Amino acid sequence: MPSVEALNLASRIQKQLPPELVDFLHLAGEVARQQGKGLYLVGGVVRDLLLERRNFDLDLVVEGGALEIAEVLAEKKQARLVTHQRFGTATVSWDGWSADLATARSETYARACALPTVNPSAIGDDLFRRDFTINAMAVELSPERYGALLDLYRGLADLSNKLVRVLHDKSFIDDATRIWRGLRYEQRLGFRLEEKTLRLLERDVSYLTMLSGDRVRHELELVFKEAYPEKVLRRAAELGVLASIHPSLKGDGWLNAKFRQARKSCSPDRPSFGLYLALLLYRLPRQEGEKVVSSLRLRKSTARAVQDALDLKESLEPLSIPEWTPGEVYAYLIPYTEEAIRAAMIACDSAMARERLEVFLSRLRHVRPSLSGEELKRMGVPQGPEIKQMLDHLLEARLEGKVSDRTDERELVERWLAGAKKS
Repeated sequence: MPSVEALNLASRIQKQLPPELVDFLHLAGEVARQQGKGLYLVGGVVRDLLLERRNFDLDLVVEGGALEIAEVLAEKKQARLVTHQRFGTATVSWDGWSADLATARSETYARACALPTVNPSAIGDDLFRRDFTINAMAVELSPERYGALLDLYRGLADLSNKLVRVLHDKSFIDDATRIWRGLRYEQRLGFRLEEKTLRLLERDVSYLTMLSGDRVRHELELVFKEAYPEKVLRRAAELGVLASIHPSLKGDGWLNAKFRQARKSCSPDRPSFGLYLALLLYRLPRQEGEKVVSSLRLRKSTARAVQDALDLKESLEPLSIPEWTPGEVYAYLIPYTEEAIRAAMIACDSAMARERLEVFLSRLRHVRPSLSGEELKRMGVPQGPEIKQMLDHLLEARLEGKVSDRTDERELVERWLAGAKKS
C-alpha cells in the first residue's frame, strides 16, 4: 500500500499499465481539458493499482458528458466506437484494447432491488453510488492534476485494513447483488467484511429473493470466474446467501474437493459455467435441481448440460455392470453432454462408473471409423441406410478393438460385401 505521501498514482500507472493504455489515458486527459471537462479513472482498476494487482479494465468517468470525448478519442485512435445515448456511456476499442467511458451520474431507487434512475451529476455523487469504499476511489486524468487520487469515502484506509465496507446503510436494499460482490471481493483479496457491513448483510439477505433469475445467474457467472469460487460459495453458505438460490445448497468440504477436481480435470482451461453449476446442484433431488435451472434462465446449452448431469446421476448404475463392453458404454453415454459426463465423473461414488466415465471422456468419445461414407459407396456398399449401418458397425468394431486401422476396416467391409453377395 502507498504511504500518505504517495497519493499521486502517476508512477504506478506508468509502472503497472501497458504503455498503450498509459498513452491512452494521457490522450483522454488532454481531450477532456480541451473540452473543459473533468475526467477520472475509477473503480476496480484504481483499487488494483493500489494493491499492485494486474487489471487492464479502464473505466473512465466524465463530468459533463462522456460521448463527445469518446467520439474524439475514437477518431484519434481510429477505434471502434459503441455508444448508448440513453445512458451516456461509450466503449472505445482499438488493437485489442478497450476503455469504457460514462457520464458522471447519481442514482435513485424507486423500490428495493429495482434498477436505478440515473441523472447527470458530479464525480462525488458518482463515487457514492458504487458498491464498496474500496471501489469508490478515482484518479484524476487532467494534465494539471494527472494521477491525483480522489478518496472521498476512506477507501484507502479500508484497503490498508483489508476491509470491505458499504457506503451507506441502504446499499444492499438498493441492490442486493452487492451481497454477492462483497463476498467475491472478500475472498479474492483475502479481506473481511467490515463489522457494520456484515450486520447489514445479515439484516438484508432476504432481499436476494427479489432479484430476477437473470441477475442471480449473472452473479453466479462472476463467482465461477474467480480463481477459487468454492471459497465464495462456502462464505455464501455461512451467511445464508446460498440458501437464497435453494435452501438445500451447500458450500462445504465436498463441494470444495469437487471444484478442485474440476479444475484439475479441465486444466489448462477453466471449468465451464455449466460444469461448476452442475456440481453445485448435483446433490439436489432432480426435480429441485431442475427448478433452479429454470429460475436462472440459462442458455439452452448450459441448461441441457446441468439437466443431463442431474439425469445421469440417477442413471449411473448400468455403468457398474462388469460385463459391459466399450461399445455398450459408448452407446449409453453418447447422448449426454461432455459437461454432464465430466460432472458425473467428478461427483459419483462408484469407482467402476467413474472409471468408465473417464475412459469415455479421454478415449471412447473420440473414436471414429477411418473410412467415410463416400469411400464405402466406392467399395460397393449400397447407397441409403446401409451406409449408416456400416459406419455404425465399423465404429463398434473400433470400440471393441476388432479393427485398428484403415486396412482392417476395408477387410471388414469386403467380408460383409462378400457375405451379402452369397446371400
